Amino acid sequence: IRAVLLDLSGVLYIGSKLIPGAVEAIERLYEANIPLHFITNTTRRSRIMVYKDLQDIGFHIELDSIYTPVQAVINYLKNNKLVPHLLIHPNIQDEFKNLTEQSPDAVVIGDAAEYFNYNVLNEAFRLLMKGAPLIAMGNNRYFKEPAGMSLDLGPFVTALEYAAQIKATIIGKPSADFFYQVYNDFGIEKEHIIMFGDDYASDTLGAIEAGLQGGLVKTGKYRSGDENKLAGSGAIIVSNITEAADWCLSNYQPKAH
Repeated sequence: IRAVLLDLSGVLYIGSKLIPGAVEAIERLYEANIPLHFITNTTRRSRIMVYKDLQDIGFHIELDSIYTPVQAVINYLKNNKLVPHLLIHPNIQDEFKNLTEQSPDAVVIGDAAEYFNYNVLNEAFRLLMKGAPLIAMGNNRYFKEPAGMSLDLGPFVTALEYAAQIKATIIGKPSADFFYQVYNDFGIEKEHIIMFGDDYASDTLGAIEAGLQGGLVKTGKYRSGDENKLAGSGAIIVSNITEAADWCLSNYQPKAH
């Protein structure tokens, strides 16, 4: 391999709790000069918040190496000249401030957490019934928090798809376009890039289906038996980020100049 993509939540930390060995694992990858980007579907926090969270728990990571679906969705809206109706968490509302106007013609949904309720879902539903497209920042089913598993964005996306009888455009993992935006500036062929995450579907299979290599860590939202769903995919299965870093270091071949 010549470059690495890493998921954040469930791989490096759970909530505000570090996964043991994570800070050291990242430092070892940096010391070996392995090109490294972080790719998360979190939409409860802005990229700068994610960056500060990482600093607060001991990581030394460049802001520019962190990718969330928010910027990708903003680019998509601009490219398609869409005005969004936002069903998102207040933490990321500011990022969209130049795009919202009186008459929205698209629905953008992120993980609004406790801000999801009947009224906001119904308002979005009514726009969809008038023909507005649904743009979702991922379709993950659940994720791990310190208190246990929590509903992610996917169930709400699926509810709106079902009610309005439409298909959402997914921007975020496992969208091949999103992976492309993250690895494109490495200048490295995608088959030489591995993605490690704790979600066998959107991280590991998503990466493999996008033409990258995929790896699964058995931390975070991993549940016993997830690796069986990857049988025959060529996925690399490791216990945790420390083992993932070991695998990357022993399989790293710098790009020849």
